[in-house]
Parts: sequence; structure tokens; C-alpha cells
Amino acid sequence: VEIEVEGDKKTIEIFIKKLKEEKPPLAEINEIKVEYRKEKGYEDFIIRKSKDAKGRNTSIIPPDISICNECIEDMEKQKRRKNYFFTTCTNCGPRFTIIKRLPYDRPNTTMDEFEMCEECKKEYTNPLDRRYHAQTIACKRCGPKIFLEYKNEIFEGEEAIWKSSALLKEGKIIAIKGIGGYHIACIATEEGKEVKRLRKILGRQQKPFALMAKDLQMVKKIAYVSKEEEKILSSYIKPIVLLNKKIELPYVAPGLHNYGIMLPYTGLHILLFKEIDSPLVMTSANYPGLPIIYDEEEIKGMKVDAILFYNRKIWQRCDDSIMRRVAGKNLLIRRSRGFVPTAIKVAMKTRDILAVGAEENVTACFLLNQHAFLTQHIGHVQHLENLEFLKKAIEHFSNLLNFSIEAIACDLHPAFLTTRYAEEIAEEKDIEIFRIQHHHAHVAKAMAEYGLEEAIGIAIDGFGYGSDAKAWGGEILFSNIAEYERLGHLQYHKMPGGDKATQYPIRMLAGILGNEIADFIYEKEYVFPHGKNEIEVILKQVEKEKLLTSSCGRLLDAISSLLDICHKMDYEGEPAMKLESKAKKGKDVLKLEPIIKNNVINTKYLVEQIWENSSKLKKEDLAYSAEEYIAKSLAEIAMEKADEKGINNIVISGGCAY
Repeated sequence: VEIEVEGDKKTIEIFIKKLKEEKPPLAEINEIKVEYRKEKGYEDFIIRKSKDAKGRNTSIIPPDISICNECIEDMEKQKRRKNYFFTTCTNCGPRFTIIKRLPYDRPNTTMDEFEMCEECKKEYTNPLDRRYHAQTIACKRCGPKIFLEYKNEIFEGEEAIWKSSALLKEGKIIAIKGIGGYHIACIATEEGKEVKRLRKILGRQQKPFALMAKDLQMVKKIAYVSKEEEKILSSYIKPIVLLNKKIELPYVAPGLHNYGIMLPYTGLHILLFKEIDSPLVMTSANYPGLPIIYDEEEIKGMKVDAILFYNRKIWQRCDDSIMRRVAGKNLLIRRSRGFVPTAIKVAMKTRDILAVGAEENVTACFLLNQHAFLTQHIGHVQHLENLEFLKKAIEHFSNLLNFSIEAIACDLHPAFLTTRYAEEIAEEKDIEIFRIQHHHAHVAKAMAEYGLEEAIGIAIDGFGYGSDAKAWGGEILFSNIAEYERLGHLQYHKMPGGDKATQYPIRMLAGILGNEIADFIYEKEYVFPHGKNEIEVILKQVEKEKLLTSSCGRLLDAISSLLDICHKMDYEGEPAMKLESKAKKGKDVLKLEPIIKNNVINTKYLVEQIWENSSKLKKEDLAYSAEEYIAKSLAEIAMEKADEKGINNIVISGGCAY
């Protein structure tokens, strides 16, 4: 932003001081450069039209912001905006999801189809008004309209909203258009029949659903909330926050100790809750593994009872962000709505590099001028739809940043679709390609966040292609960002059936204990699609299997299966997450000392100890004992190697670190 002011030097200095101290609520100032020049004799205050010239700035566009308290008040008191679902101002509303191109002016957004009425124009052009140059400014007279489609009938405006609230209270399932895509919503009661029906519609038998609560008071009825968690819930981002359960709402988060809960973040959410006094399931509208649905045609394919939608386009789909409070810190599990496209400052200078991610939970990253720009959450790119989503997101960010790729980074795994995509770009643009070992990337990421030049890294993960072509996932690495050395790892185990061992953790258990566990596996015949015949094949496979893994995720899966907690993975991380929920209620009863030989942690010993005690001790205590052994073993090697190399910092990262 370029500001020209005139006056005596002291007054200008006061202005600069106030600019820092009294800036708009969402503004972040990275630096201020001051130049003094000759006066031009200004008499008016003017905001000039944005320049169309493309720069290479690290301030591009703001993220989507939840509705502010002033706008909520306007929805109550202002005639033109009374119960108007799309009430926003300069300090709130959609941003990233509506912008087609820069500069961020109304004609370059999906608001370009809505011409301002005279009164909105007055507010938009009045420097003293809260809606001065608010690109999403609108009211009932000129802004987007809302509709409800129910039983071949269309309801419009407020009637559509009140009818939706009534249908939700009656137990109906509704697709609701949000900021970055559709949610599927239903009421979450202590009986749970509506949520059970929703599971059938979406084909998600076990995956936890996000909840939206009317206010903090409602959150506290169903979950335990600390003061710090209250702050995250109430922030302008309004992310989903993982909170420990107080009461059990059936089918919402089966087998887990926590819920993902968020507060209303749009005017529409506020209005729906006027008539509803129970939490709502508010889950992304997508079939398993596919991106969130964001247009009206596609949502019609969902077998819901009704669709609540408005006639403004979403330009970029964007899921809700997810956060969790761990050991006194706010940690991100999914960085999307409310954060994207805000840049993350990085300490080192680099070329302009695009990184395309691995295969699961993918985001792309642009390194530019010591800033990292991460795209919104994309998902698993084994699905063609998500790969296309990734390509479109990369194209969008490249245009916004005026980004010219000088090098590209991808995962070391040669068969990942992102690796092939990176190879295509590198060949087309004749640029250098960096193939990054998966767990080194995890460690280096944590180091970059803390500005560390070297560290010992604990990388605990589900799967990553190792430099020895084996499946890594429980690693102790020395890293100085550019290079790494593998110093230790979890014991290798056979992975019968490859990816099938991920889907069916009991296969992984067979890979660790083999025929020792045959009787237990035969007892679980019902788990296998092909019954006893499949079990016989698996036990023979174990003898010949060549695929080996040191994965922490697969080890946790096997233990989860051994303790009869989870035998089939319905969603990513399910066996380990359910094991964690059991461990939360337990204590270390086995008190096992780590067995480490040649920097390899003996985990077969751990699984054998759990097996031997499984009929004598509580599941919760054995789950805790298992996690304690893994943690102590990894910590022991990490500390030993830090001492050997004279390094003060140990970082931990990877999927299992969640």
C-alpha cells in the first residue's frame, strides 16, 4: 500500500506511530518504508484506483474472515440488512474464495455480477464508513440472493433460511453452501438417528464429523474447553478445534475421545441458529477421498433432503481449517480457510521454488522472497479429481503471485502422481527438479518453522519412500536442511499385501508376529472379505513378502488390531487415532525398557509383550504402555545422537505426531 500524506514532520511521525498502533483489526504490517519529498498541495483524502501492473509482492490477498460483531449487529438493527445472510464489511467476509485475479477490486471477484444499489454505493465511497472500499458490500436490494430447494419447490430469501432451520429440527439432512464449498448438515442429538442416516448417504462409516455449535455456551455442554481453546474458537478464523468430549453424541466421532467443533462464521450460520438449540453436524460435502463440492450442479448428485444455496459463485474451493491445542501450543492439523493465502515467513533466501507435495493430505507451496505461500488443503491425489484441483490451485496462485518457477521440488517416490507432474513441469520449463526424501521434508519443515540450521529429527509417519527403496516411517534423522543422515529407525517388518496392510491392520499384525498369531487371526475371520481362504494366503504371503516397512503408523495400526480396537481402516489414521483415545484413559503397566540394537528399535518385542498380556490387562493400559515404549525408544536414540553430534535441538514431525 502506498500512502502519501502532507503536514509538518511531527504530525507525520504521529501518523506513522498511529498507523502501527491503530491499524485496521485484520491488517498485518511487515515493514514500513518512509520517504520525504516536496509537497504537492493535497486538499482531499482519496483512495486511488488500484494499479493493474503485476508486482512480485508477498502481500497478495487476505484470507476469508468470519463475520464480525458489528455486522451481526447490523443484521439485527439495519433495515436493509435485517436478517440478510450476506452481510459483510471491510473487516469480514469471503476474500480468497471469491477472487479471480489481482488487484483485489470488485470487478475481479465473483461479486462482479451484483451492481451496488445507491445506498451501498454511498457507503462504499464514504471514507468514514466501515464499508468504505469493502469489495463484498451488499444488502437485500442489490446483493446475492438465497434459495432453498425442497421437494421440487423453491423457497427464497428469509423464508428459505427459516424453512431450512425447521427442516433441520425435523431431522432432515441439508446441503448448505458455505464460503469455500458445501457442507452437509443435520442435527446432532443424543439419539443420533439423523447422524446415522447421514453416514449411509456419504458412505463414511467411521470418519468423525465436524460439529458447529451456536455459541461457546453450547460448546461447553458437549466438550471440555480451556480459556486458550475458547480464544481459538472465537478468533476471526473460526477453525474447527479438537476438544475432549464431555457427553457422547452417537455416531458423530465413534471410538474417539474428542470432537472437532467450530462456531458460526457466516451470516447464514448465525441465522440458522436463531431457531436451533442443538449442535449441527457440519461436514464437508464430498464423497470419500474427493474434493469438497462447490457448485450447484454437482451438489444435486448428493442424496440429501434439501439444498440451501445462494447465487454467487465460489471461485476457489476451500475446506475448514482444523486446530488442536497440544502441550501449551496451538497446532494446525489442516491449514485452509482463514489462513490461506497468508504467507509464512522463512529465514533463508532461496530461488523461486514450487513444491508439489507427496500423495496424501497434499498442499502445494510457493517459495518467494523469503515467504512460503501454501495453497488450501487439496487432499489425496491418487484421485484424479484432486490432482486436477491441485493443478488449478497452482495455476491460481502462480497468477496471483506473478510467480515464475525457477526450480521444482517433489517427493522421492518415483510412482507418486505429484512426482510425475513435477517431472512434466521441469521438462516443459527446462528447470531443475529436487526429489526430497519424505521424512527429511517433515524434519526440515519443523526446522524452517523454528529457524534452525541443524537438528536431530524424529519423523513418525505412515509411509515414505526411503533411500533404500523400503517403506520408511519411524526415523531418527540428522538434518541441516539441505542434507540428511539416517541415524536410527524402528525395526523393519513385513507388509503382507502392500497397501492392503494399510487398509486391514490385522495383515500388518501378521507381518510382525507371523504364525505366532495365527489362532487370533482365524478368530477374526469376519474381518476378511474372503474369510479363511484369505487368511491362509496372508500367512503364506508373510513367509515370502519382500516389502519391508519401519512405519510408526503401521506399527500403531497392528497394535490397534491386536487390542481389538480397529481391524479395518475406514479413514486415514483411524486405527492409530482410536488407539490414542484408548491410551488417554490408561497408564503404563508394562514399564518396558527400550531394546535398541545398532540404532534399530526392537518393536517385535513390544508387540509380543502386548500379546502375552492381552488377556490379563486392560486395553487402555496396554495402549498407553505401547505408546510409551515407542516414545521413550525414539527419544532415547534422538538424545544420544544429539549428544554425539553436539546438537541442541530435536524436532518432531510427521503424520503420527498428530
